[in-house]
Amino acid sequence: MHIKTHLAAALLMAATTSATMAQDAAALHTRALAATCANCHGTDGRTVDGSAIPALVGMPKSYMLTQMKAFKDGSRPATVMHQLSKGYTDQQIDSLANYFAATKR
Repeated sequence: MHIKTHLAAALLMAATTSATMAQDAAALHTRALAATCANCHGTDGRTVDGSAIPALVGMPKSYMLTQMKAFKDGSRPATVMHQLSKGYTDQQIDSLANYFAATKR
C-alpha cells in the first residue's frame, strides 16, 4: 500500500506540474503576443501621457474585441490597424483582449 500511495502522489505531482507548465507557456505566449502592440501602444499597452494613440492596458475586453473586429473587417478607419489586425486570428485577438483587460493600469 505504501508504494501505491507514493506512486499516486508522484503521478498527481507530475500531472499538476505539467498543467502548471502548460499554463505558464500559454501566459508567456500571450505576453509575447501583447508585446507586438508595444511599438505603438507602449510597453504593456501603456502609452505616454498626451499620446494620440490609446492605451490598451485596462481596456474592457468587449470594447477591444469590437474595435479589433471593426479594424479587421474594414468598418473602422485606421492608419495601420486595419492591416495589422488582419494578421491576428480570432483566438489571438481574444487572448490580447483578455490580457489587456486583466492588466492593471
